[in-house]
Amino acid sequence: MAHAQAYQCRMPERISVPRITPEAPERRLPVTGYTLAISWSPEFCKAREGQARHRAQCSGRNGRFAFVVHGLWPESRSSWPQWCRTPRSLSPAEARKNMCMSPSSALLARQWSKHGSCMVRKPETYFKVTRILYNSLNFPDMDRMSRDDGLKAGRLREEFVRLNSGWRADAVGLKLNRRGWLEEMRLCYGKDFRPTKCDRQRFGAKDGAAMKVWRGL
Repeated sequence: MAHAQAYQCRMPERISVPRITPEAPERRLPVTGYTLAISWSPEFCKAREGQARHRAQCSGRNGRFAFVVHGLWPESRSSWPQWCRTPRSLSPAEARKNMCMSPSSALLARQWSKHGSCMVRKPETYFKVTRILYNSLNFPDMDRMSRDDGLKAGRLREEFVRLNSGWRADAVGLKLNRRGWLEEMRLCYGKDFRPTKCDRQRFGAKDGAAMKVWRGL
């Protein structure tokens, strides 16, 4: 539970990858750090179980998921690079390789087009780096944490730091929705891929904020 975040992940042999059209102008900027955004899948799927576009992640047919990767995002001081022009697109084979980490081919394709294209030349390299970071992490027992009626955001940070050597609480950002439910962790890295202090926006909920965790199982 602490390390492997996909429960019985099983993806179909054939995966289709949509074509992604940039949604904004290209913005090439020097990379000064990174954010690994990790979504809490039960919360994301709470009202999406029957939606065709989220079938792989939310229907239960391909397994049950806990923390999954939303994306690895390059940062540039107070801004970020995005939609860098590239002739390379995500192949179905590469998408399938990463579906247990990010169970949506559309999400994978978009993350490469919007973020990865500004980091490296090939999607294979972008997702290899993402997998290395994700697979190096251990996560708290979220089922147990979800049963704590007095849960605070700082408790999740403390548990994450306890389980992951080299991490510090101020490098662990938490995004809660307006009702206090956990949506995402945003882990902050420097240019050298070592944990670094999150800026105010990425840090999100303060330690004393009341937090709830939807189990979904």
